[in-house]
Amino acid sequence: ITSAAAQNKVYDGTTAATITGTLSGIVNGDVITLSGTGIFASPNVGNGIAVTSTSTISGANATSYALTQPTGLTANIQSPALTITGLTGSNKVYDRTTAATFTGTPLLNGVNPGDDVTLSGTPSASFATATVGNGKTITVSGYTLTGAQAANYTLTQPTLTGNITQKTLIVSGASANNKVYDRTTAATISGATLV
Repeated sequence: ITSAAAQNKVYDGTTAATITGTLSGIVNGDVITLSGTGIFASPNVGNGIAVTSTSTISGANATSYALTQPTGLTANIQSPALTITGLTGSNKVYDRTTAATFTGTPLLNGVNPGDDVTLSGTPSASFATATVGNGKTITVSGYTLTGAQAANYTLTQPTLTGNITQKTLIVSGASANNKVYDRTTAATISGATLV
């Protein structure tokens, strides 16, 4: 197999590998097909992991040939990103802070069957800004992964939305002042304070 190369893959809990390349040495007219397969030395996430070729050949003339496996192959296993669903951002009344809350039960999505990966941590949330508005972004942080295979994954923290509504102020202690008739309805008020 010339130009043999093991292909990078996203972690799937297995050692299965794919190898690409071109068969050389085929007699003109013979029909030979390469099935490029291999085995990673480890199923876990990492760079430069050794790959052993288990490639095979098939076709009408395959039995007339012996395949020499390529050696010295390496490839990377990359982390898949897990996501969290099941959460809803809560609305709040303006309080000059970006503090936010949310409700729901967090659900972890994307874990390969059989892997021991669970969600943990102490999450917190904040609005992008403290000002009044609808559909404002709420950023959640603090979730972490635990379990035997947790190191093979990355976690995408959830992004939610919520509203910050106007705070109602109350006028207290106001009194209308008496006046001398002036043919208008104009009035003055004194003693008012905002609560």
